[in-house]
This record gives sequence, C-alpha cells and structure tokens, in this order.
Amino acid sequence: MKPVRFEDLEIFVQAVNARSFSGAARLLGISPVVASNAVKRLEDALGARLFERTTRSLRVTENGVKYAVHAQAALRAMKDGEALMSASTESFSGSLRLSLPSDLGRNHLLGWIEQHLAEHRLDIDISICDTLSDLHAQPVDLTIRYGVAKDSSLIRLPLALDNRRILCASPAYLEKHGPMTRLEQLAQHNCLRFKLNGIAHSRWNFGSGADSIFMVVDGNRVSDDAELVRRWAIDGLGIACKSQLDVAADLQAGRLIHLLPEVMGEAAPLSMYVVHRSLLTPAVHGLVRYLKECCHRHMSAQEKT
Repeated sequence: MKPVRFEDLEIFVQAVNARSFSGAARLLGISPVVASNAVKRLEDALGARLFERTTRSLRVTENGVKYAVHAQAALRAMKDGEALMSASTESFSGSLRLSLPSDLGRNHLLGWIEQHLAEHRLDIDISICDTLSDLHAQPVDLTIRYGVAKDSSLIRLPLALDNRRILCASPAYLEKHGPMTRLEQLAQHNCLRFKLNGIAHSRWNFGSGADSIFMVVDGNRVSDDAELVRRWAIDGLGIACKSQLDVAADLQAGRLIHLLPEVMGEAAPLSMYVVHRSLLTPAVHGLVRYLKECCHRHMSAQEKT
C-alpha cells in the first residue's frame, strides 16, 4: 500500500462531514480541485473507493464510512499528541467532540463540562441527541447515553451504573387526579411518553430479573425530546417515567414527586462510549472521572432530601 499523507486524511474527514468537496475546501481554505485530488490520491493509496460521485451529489461508500472512523481517530491522536507535548504534566489538554442526551445534557452535563473547561485546556464540540444507533457514522469522538449499546465494538466508560428510571408527577397533577398506590393505576392516568427512533416508549418496565414486570401505558403527549417530557410533568400534564438523574433537582426542589418509591424502576445506566481505543487520551480519562463525581454528587443531594 502506498503511504498516506496526513493532509489527505484531514481533507477526507472534512469531506465526509460536509458531504461535499467544496464544503471541505471552504473549511480548510483550499480550492475544491485540491480537495478532490487529495481524496483521489487517498483512494489510490488505499486501493478502495471512498466516495460515489455524481454530477449532483457525493455519497460516502461503505468503505468510506468504515475508514472515516480510523481516519478521525488518527487525526485526533495526532492533535492530542501535539497538545500533550506542550502541556504540563498536571493538566489535561486536547480536543473532544461529544454527543450528549437531551435532558441531562442541556440541564446538567453542559454545566459540568463548562466547569471542567475552566480547569483544563479542552476544546469541546457538543451535539445533542438521544439515539444509541450507528455511533461509528456520527462525527463525534465520545457519546454519553443512557442504556447499553448493542455494538460490542464500542468502548464503554461507566458514569452512573446504578441510575434507574422512576415514576414522577407534579404536586398539582396529584392534587387534581389523586395519589397513586399501585402500578395498575397507571392505566387510569395520562402518561407522558418519550419517543426514540420514531417509536413511543409505551411499555414501562419495573423490577429486574425474575421479579421484572411491565405496564403498557397511554396518554395524550409524546415527544422525542426527553427534556420536553420532563417539562410536561412539571407543568402538571401527566405522569412521566424518567431517569432519576434527569429529575433529581426537580425532586429536591419539590417540583416533582417520586411515585411508588418502593417499586424498583428500570435500570438506566449512564455511560460514555468511545468508538476507538486511540481516543482514550488523558483528556478523556480526566473528563470521565470528573463527570462520575458530578453524577454521584447530583444523585446524593437528592437522596438526602
């Protein structure tokens, strides 16, 4: 195989993200012809087609998607290596592209990450998303999600493994509709449902192992934004089944009430997923340690009330 140029890798990755040579060229300050030639040179070196080209569109091939993961990792490793050479041994530096879950991401993780940025030299690019599918195809280095990814090739770094979903509602809703004493009463209530990948989460699970049960619920509000579901619950519009991390502050402030606390909710472990081992830099490990501490403090504060 012919040697691969570092600058060709950078142009290729930008073209994948921009879905066009002209877009990559604008980002890098070069001409579209130079960008096109660089990708062609990379394809010749690899002996594989990375893009399908037509007069109107540019589509990444299956080989291109696979190679982009490793190309991004190589570029990130180079940048982090350069940063480490110039950083002191007592600080973390580098750049990270993170994808965060909607509710916890907007209301807590973003603030915690900003606090971390104040102490360490980290450049962070953040996107908000709840899906766990096809993380390799997303232009991110690290993904924080609830649940367990089906892709066994992803590296999982636990943040809050003991987190669970709980039933909750506002004091105003309970005053109007009465208290809940049994799970079976969910059928009589307006249940606020979260939608993921176009499918409403209408089966609410409780317990674990042989003791696990589920309730099929219904209601007049569904959203693919987890934060909106929580806001509906706070506004007294129904009962929500939310991650305890998402609603810990609301429970502590009395905006929401934990229903049937004696019933164990479905496990909702929070983890950071890494697509490639080369991304496990000191910057990443430092961020993981910090976020684990934040999650623990966040949960502990609510449990003391």
